[in-house]
Amino acid sequence: MLTVLSIALMVVDARFDALKPLRAQLGLLVAPLYSAAEMPVRAWQTVTELTTSRAQLIAENERLRAEALLTQRKLQKLATLTEQNVRLRELLNSSSLVDERVLVSELIGVDPNPFTQRILIDKGEVDGVFLGQPVLDATGLMGQVVEVLPHSARVLLITDASHSLPVQINRNGLRALAAGTGRNEWLELRFVGDTADVREGDIVVSSGLGQRFPAGYPVGRVHSVIRHPAQSFAEVRVTPSAQLNRSRYLLLVFSPESGYGDVLPALELLPDDAPDAAEDVESATDAEAEEAGNAD
Repeated sequence: MLTVLSIALMVVDARFDALKPLRAQLGLLVAPLYSAAEMPVRAWQTVTELTTSRAQLIAENERLRAEALLTQRKLQKLATLTEQNVRLRELLNSSSLVDERVLVSELIGVDPNPFTQRILIDKGEVDGVFLGQPVLDATGLMGQVVEVLPHSARVLLITDASHSLPVQINRNGLRALAAGTGRNEWLELRFVGDTADVREGDIVVSSGLGQRFPAGYPVGRVHSVIRHPAQSFAEVRVTPSAQLNRSRYLLLVFSPESGYGDVLPALELLPDDAPDAAEDVESATDAEAEEAGNAD
């Protein structure tokens, strides 16, 4: 009887439209059951997509932040390289660009002592960090490593009262010594003659003397120049380029000037104009060899 009834229903459904309203009503009744049956699958898919998307966004965010920091580092030397290019072309001589390697680190602590300017970063001895290593952010030099722990390190900022570094005026190459004042707002250029060619707005960069900080990185900009008739040296204040009280992600520089030895991190950044610079170096070397031959 059930078989006959099923066949009869199939024939009626195929030949006539009488069962369409009934099918529609049954579909309304069965739809909640379908939804209830699919809920676990949909919930699992939603959780998987959210977890995957969040992990991907975090990884992409970290990658983009590191790339932006490295790009800012590359731009820091643009003004200095431009001035050097002019001088080197005039002298028909050149020195090779420093093959510097960098490691991205994150600030994890600040020294609460109001009389010191120190911070704590999340890279240490296991990452190849060494004493005296230069540290910079996206806009300029920040300081140097003064204490190395296994997984962290302490950095002395350039504004600390006990810190000083050799610098030069980017406009004319005038050398000076930038000393910290204990405040984040400014540095002092010491031993600058009263008649020295220093102007407000001059860019101050690291000179590379002392073999501690690589040459050409921005240190700050001259804020004021006060000349006293009764004194031999001018009072020059410099506003630091680095965001000392705001930067969170920093760069540890591995350069030959710093004497890093054989320990090198994986990240490496070369200037875009490195091939041109290499050609200048080769030309300069050939010129020197020709001059030596003529002298002989």
